[in-house]
Amino acid sequence: MEKRELTCIVCPNGCHLVVEVEGKEIVNISGYECKRGLKYAEDEIIMPKRTLTTTVKAEGGHLPVVSVRTKEPIPKELLNKAVYELSRITVKPPINVGDVIVKNILSTGVDVIATRALYSK
Repeated sequence: MEKRELTCIVCPNGCHLVVEVEGKEIVNISGYECKRGLKYAEDEIIMPKRTLTTTVKAEGGHLPVVSVRTKEPIPKELLNKAVYELSRITVKPPINVGDVIVKNILSTGVDVIATRALYSK
């Protein structure tokens, strides 16, 4: 049986979680103070996900790049591929905060949205 230690990042408590795993099955989870910590531990062991934040190139605007993020977390294993796909994109103004830059990135069902506005020069 393998023990994996995690720090929950869902809330400010930062609970120290201990997950006991046998093969690919979770046997026990301890250290959480709320149900969100329990869900975080399960998700982190079964299929870890992260919110991707990065930038995309901009052309003809007041900034050379626009900051973006995934609207929801995507599988951790797809982060590098998503960054590569976003590195190939160039946006033009106008871009508003919340505008969808890429719909359904890597067929995850998750959109990439702008987190900064881009105006014409």
